[in-house]
Amino acid sequence: MSLIQKHLDKNNFQHAYLIEGQQDKIIPEIIKFCESLGINTIGNPDFCRISIDNFKLDEAFNLRAMARDKSFSLAKKIFIICANNFSLDAENALLKMFEEPIENTHFFLIVPDTNALLKTFVSRFYVIYEKPARQDLAEYKDVEEFIKMFLPQRIDFLKELLPKKDAENEEEIKIESSNAKALKFLNALESVLHKKIISRTTLDIRTDFFQHFFKVREFLRMPGSSVKMLMESVALITPSML
Repeated sequence: MSLIQKHLDKNNFQHAYLIEGQQDKIIPEIIKFCESLGINTIGNPDFCRISIDNFKLDEAFNLRAMARDKSFSLAKKIFIICANNFSLDAENALLKMFEEPIENTHFFLIVPDTNALLKTFVSRFYVIYEKPARQDLAEYKDVEEFIKMFLPQRIDFLKELLPKKDAENEEEIKIESSNAKALKFLNALESVLHKKIISRTTLDIRTDFFQHFFKVREFLRMPGSSVKMLMESVALITPSML
């Protein structure tokens, strides 16, 4: 039995699940669970899947409206939402809906990193964490190398880290957004630095960069933020020796 299936209980079907992990692995398990409950997942207007890079305020309003509509089949309504990033406005707009369950309406939110969300938002969900993937372990290795680099090398590294532009249409490749990728790397960087500080026998170094990381994380979740400038500020403030 997979980790996700262990948390999905027919006899205790939660109002809202927040799942951290890879959507291509998680969605089939959710569909299998719903079908075990007799819910039709094909051609069913009460079974809705939404995949979007950046879930903004307009999407939040649309989701609230769809959730309030009466079900077509008078059975359960299911929403599966996959998003790389949620704007602060969207999270705040959805707080009340997730705090006050709607009868026979259930939500599955799948995100790459729950740390990118407001704690008050996350607290409204039954949270499931997928086991760390190999690529996550590789990311921590990248962080270790990043810390050792000089500033010019860090800037070049960040250029490679963030999604490229398509040469023909100048649009970002939407496999994983720049914001989501930057947030994931920032969380790994913060975790590695925190462990290094704890392992030291003396606390004789400055730690104000953690406060800067917090501010960068908040800006990264705002629409229109400059990922390049924010991450360059991270490269500048990150200590090179711990």
